[in-house]
Amino acid sequence: MNVLSDPAVRIVIGHRGAAARFPENTAASFDYAVALGVDAIEFDLRVSRDGVAVVIHDSTVDRTTDGTGAVAELTLTELKALDAGARFTPDGRTYPWRGRGLQILTFEELLDRYPSIPLLIELKLAAASEPARRAIDSHEANDRVLLDSMELEALTPFRTVPILTGACFDDVLGLLPRAFVGSAPASLPYSALCIPPWYKGLPIPVRRMAKLVRQRGVPTHVWTVNDPSVAQSLWSAGINGIISDDPETMLAVRRAL
Repeated sequence: MNVLSDPAVRIVIGHRGAAARFPENTAASFDYAVALGVDAIEFDLRVSRDGVAVVIHDSTVDRTTDGTGAVAELTLTELKALDAGARFTPDGRTYPWRGRGLQILTFEELLDRYPSIPLLIELKLAAASEPARRAIDSHEANDRVLLDSMELEALTPFRTVPILTGACFDDVLGLLPRAFVGSAPASLPYSALCIPPWYKGLPIPVRRMAKLVRQRGVPTHVWTVNDPSVAQSLWSAGINGIISDDPETMLAVRRAL
């Protein structure tokens, strides 16, 4: 079983690799998380102007690179020319990864670099679905990925094929009223529930929702958890996955439980 869909485990998922310690969504960040022994890595996919799936969270390159502009308006060659470590600072003063050759990864490059670890993939828009599917198929990675998205349109192509998907925003909204009355649906169209404890300033009843979907054999993974006491509380309440910028600390918390 893909560990990301297993309701009987406690797992640590590296959020954008190990984003608290390294430039997010880069090889340095993922290498560190994998070397620590995380159970899975999480990352984001967008699409370049020439249709290539690339690993980046924001719709623009401004926050994380030395460039400017929308990802969708830049070619892969233009994206590759940017310094993906330029903006990372651990202390607000120094930039230890600036000029060290970190690039924006393509999804193909990531699949090649990490051929066995489970992957929690956030499709940031529906346009990423088809290039993501081609890459997954070509690398025979179907059994170790779980595709998540806020948009149902991004996940729909995968819900009729043997590739696992998470709950979209509409799925979560539909589950909310049921969580308060404890009434689980007869079945669920997704294999994992990936949710935050807060969304746009509003609390999410993650423990209630996790209890509900567990009745249907679906695990819950919570993002983004960097506080050890919060992680301990969530695991003790039956949450399965902790998605963290600081997976090293979360692994230590799990060992102590």
